[in-house]
Amino acid sequence: MRVDRAWVRRAINLVLLLLVTAGIGLGVRFLTTRGNGEAALAAAPPNRQPQAVPILAVEAQAKDFPIIVRGLGTVEAFNTVTVKSRVDGNIEKIGYQEGQYVRKGDLLVQIDPRPYQAQLKQAEANKAKDQANLENAQRDLARYAALLKSDLAVTQQQYQTQQATVAQLQASLQADQAQIDAARLNVAYCSITSPIDGITGLRLVDIGNLVQASAATPLVVVTQIKPIYVTFTIPERDLDRVRQAMTQHPLTVLAFNGDDTHQLSEGKLNVVNNTVDHSTGTVTLKAEFANQDAALWPGEFVNAHLQLKVAKNGVTLPVSAVLMGPTGSFVYLIQPDSTVKVQPVTITEVENGTALMGQGLAAGDKVVATGQTGLAPGAKVAVKPGAVGEMDAREPEIGPEGVGSTGITTGPSGAGGITPR
Repeated sequence: MRVDRAWVRRAINLVLLLLVTAGIGLGVRFLTTRGNGEAALAAAPPNRQPQAVPILAVEAQAKDFPIIVRGLGTVEAFNTVTVKSRVDGNIEKIGYQEGQYVRKGDLLVQIDPRPYQAQLKQAEANKAKDQANLENAQRDLARYAALLKSDLAVTQQQYQTQQATVAQLQASLQADQAQIDAARLNVAYCSITSPIDGITGLRLVDIGNLVQASAATPLVVVTQIKPIYVTFTIPERDLDRVRQAMTQHPLTVLAFNGDDTHQLSEGKLNVVNNTVDHSTGTVTLKAEFANQDAALWPGEFVNAHLQLKVAKNGVTLPVSAVLMGPTGSFVYLIQPDSTVKVQPVTITEVENGTALMGQGLAAGDKVVATGQTGLAPGAKVAVKPGAVGEMDAREPEIGPEGVGSTGITTGPSGAGGITPR
C-alpha cells in the first residue's frame, strides 16, 4: 500500500502547530497568574501586631492600716432618771423647757409647799413647848437633889421620879427634832430638782395638776448624754482576739452613722459581756464615749468599729484591683515590658475599700486596677490616666466592630486558668 507522503507531512505540521499553540497559551497563563499573585502580595497589608489593652493602674502603698472588728449597736444614756414627786400637792411652776440641757440641782417642778411649811411650824412649836417643860423639870430636879441631902422634905422616890420626867422630856425633844427634820424634808421635796446633768424629755404633767407620791406617771425623764454608752455585738469568732488585745492596751471604738459612711465619735471599750448569746452566736460589748459635742443620741443606731491594733507599714491596695480565681485571690501585676502576669495574693483585712495584703505584693508594685476583663497572662497593656474604677470615656476607641472596640483579639475570660471575679 502506497502512503501519500504529502498528507503525512501535512499531518505532522498540524500536530506541531497545535503543540506550539498550546505551549504559548500555557506560558501566557503562567505569566498572568504570577503577576497577579505578586500584585496581591504587594497589595496585602502586613501582619497586624496585637495592640496594647488600655487599663488603669495602681501602685501598692506601704502605710499604717487599722485592724478593725465591726459590730452593730445602739446608743444608751449614761444615766436615765424618771423624775417623780415624793409629796402630794398641786404643781405651781415648771422650771424647764422640753429638750433643755439641765445641770444637777436645777429646778424642774415646784409643788405648793404651804401645807408642809405649816407642818414644819407646828413641829417647831411642839419642840419649843417641850424645851420649856424640860428646863422646868431640870430646875425641879436640881432642887430635889439639894433637899435629898438634908433629908428634909424630899424622899428618894420623889427624886427618882423627877429624874424620869427629865429623861422623858429630853426624849420628847429628840422626837420633836425628828418631826422638824421630816417637815423640812417635805418642804424641800416640794422643789423637785434635777439629780443629774442631762437632757429633759417631753413634759408629762402641766401646771395646776395634783400630783401624788404614789402615782405611777412621772413628771419628766432626764437622760445623761455626757458621757454616753454604745452597746454593740460582735461575732463569737472574734471574741478571743478582742480579749487578747484588751490585755495589751485600751481598745478604741469608733462610732459611725447607720450608713457606715461618717464617723460620729471616738470612745474606749469598757466591758465584754460574761456570756455568749447562743441564739445569735454573738457577744455584747459596751464602750464609753465622752460625747462632748452630743454627736451620739440615746436610742440611735450606729456601726461600731473596734480597733484592735494598727499594722505598721502594711502593703495596701484598692480592693477592686484584687480578683478571685479557682485557686484564690490574684492581681494582674504589670511587668517592666508593659505586659501583665497573674500574681497570687492573700488579703488580711479590708477597710473602706482598701485591702491589707498578706503575701504576694511589695510596696511599689504596679497592678491593673480597672480594665481586667479580657486580660490574659503576657498581654500587652497601656496605662491610661485616671482614678481607680473609671476609664477615660471622652475619647472612645474605634475598632472594626465600632465605637468602644479596640480591634484587639483577646483571650476568653479566665485565660491562663484564672477566672476573674
